Amino acid sequence: MLHAPHVLRALVRTDEIWLVLLAAFAGFFTGFAVWLMTEATQLIHQILFHIGPNQRLSAMVELDRFRTVLVPTAGGLALGLIGLVIARFYRRRTVDPIEANALFGGRMSMNGSLIVVLQTIISNGVGASIGLEAGYTQIGAAIASRWGHGFRLRRNDLRLLVGCGAAAAIAGAFNAPLTGAFFAFEVVIGTYSLGTFAPVAVSAIVSMAVVHMLGGSQFELEVFVPTRIEALDYIPILALGMLCALVGITIMRGVTLTEELFRKSRVAPWLRPAIGGLAVGVLALFTPAVLSSGHGALGVVFQADYSLGFLIALVIAKALASAISIGSGFRGGLFFASLFLGALLGRAFATAMALITTAHAVSPVVCALVGMSALAVGVIGGPLTMGFLALEATGSLPMTAAVLAACVVSALTVRRTFGYSFATWRFHLRGEAIRSAVDIGWMRTLTVERMMRREVLTVHEDMEVADFKHDFPLGAATIVVVLDDNDRYVGIVHPAEVHADSDDHHHVDIIKHHRDTVLLPGMTIKEAVAMFENAESDALAVVDGAETRKVVGLLTEAHALRRYSEELDRRRRELSGE
Repeated sequence: MLHAPHVLRALVRTDEIWLVLLAAFAGFFTGFAVWLMTEATQLIHQILFHIGPNQRLSAMVELDRFRTVLVPTAGGLALGLIGLVIARFYRRRTVDPIEANALFGGRMSMNGSLIVVLQTIISNGVGASIGLEAGYTQIGAAIASRWGHGFRLRRNDLRLLVGCGAAAAIAGAFNAPLTGAFFAFEVVIGTYSLGTFAPVAVSAIVSMAVVHMLGGSQFELEVFVPTRIEALDYIPILALGMLCALVGITIMRGVTLTEELFRKSRVAPWLRPAIGGLAVGVLALFTPAVLSSGHGALGVVFQADYSLGFLIALVIAKALASAISIGSGFRGGLFFASLFLGALLGRAFATAMALITTAHAVSPVVCALVGMSALAVGVIGGPLTMGFLALEATGSLPMTAAVLAACVVSALTVRRTFGYSFATWRFHLRGEAIRSAVDIGWMRTLTVERMMRREVLTVHEDMEVADFKHDFPLGAATIVVVLDDNDRYVGIVHPAEVHADSDDHHHVDIIKHHRDTVLLPGMTIKEAVAMFENAESDALAVVDGAETRKVVGLLTEAHALRRYSEELDRRRRELSGE
């Protein structure tokens, strides 16, 4: 891999102004990538579905029924076959920005990310009910990570730059720099500080400017919101926030259930997207609004006068289409799909309220905006992100306050009843203990091997107490490791206990402890501390393997806890900018 000249690397590592400049470059290339992906998928829609250049797939009133079913099915088959070919030549698992920042210090694969982008474009292009935002953030973060590698940034700076790439992606996609910035802070970086704001904000602004300059289509909502929201309106608004959280949890569970059903069906993985595409195509016969991410349909939702029955049916159809799309193997995310579903749910909520009582009905536009943001918080996370999206989309502070209130309720409901966002839930299913993008990867690098003491005092188990007392006077050692005739670990002894034994003909074997409790070099600090607690021991031996049991070192609980405390303090200082 190419690296920047030494002088430039030194400048970026020592002066934060140069880091801001690096973030600006990452934002520039990310903005171009966002525009290119958007234009590519729109062109595919025009070719495959025969729509005009100014038309949006999900906003179409009707499509050719044969194409509506054929394109997602054939596209799914093509995606499966492409995936089969890729799997033969590229076997590494690609990590997304959240996992990269949580576990790998911001390190991402550009090749893997390009594969994700290609699969996302194909999936969205053939009409799968998923958004491009996952692809946007993947390539934006990968570009930033590659830049960071080139300048050999420190771990914390590299994680920050990955957040800059993600911020640029969302800002360019939604014409909303504050939304992009706080998406990075809440979802990708995992924390906010004054020292990190400048590079993230600059990257987001530059990306948005690039997309503007290239004439890319922007996320715009032409809605008229009330200048004031009554205090009494907050009761149904908060109830809607809770409802959106529950629906969001249902959608995430639905994706998992769909994946499980496909696995149990024993259908070949390469064939699953075709079956999923067929199901999405059949659902699209009801309405094309279920196709793609729903950008075009979202604008229609705020204007059209839909009946309650149609709104509920559309919520169910879109939720099913999104769950089937991701569960069958199409590549993409639920960011925009959750916005669209939330707007539909909000309109349905307002319509149901109007049917129950007309005395104090909340505006359907208000409910749609609240639902849009609250459901996205339930699925994606980031209440401030969605609050700023509402602010930048409407320019209304009263509306933003209502949205934030609902987002807080949604976030709390999901946290108390489910505990995960869509991204972290999928990590949990893989066995990863990730609740956010906060850096926990350092705990995996702080292993027993790095902390242990290699100089170990040893004796054989057949040594008599008298000989032990002679070789190890009181105060000469605190821990001695006991070995068998094959020099394998069998326990540890405390010299003070041996000296307390009055029978000098005893063997030390009868005084040893922790025969079956040992540490392995690859164990993390977290696992080591848990072993100390379970064994109720101040020190444990480190062996090379569970079978060979050759002693390679010794680790004390005090030293492990001290190293853990030092690393925690170091991370705290990095986060606070001290």
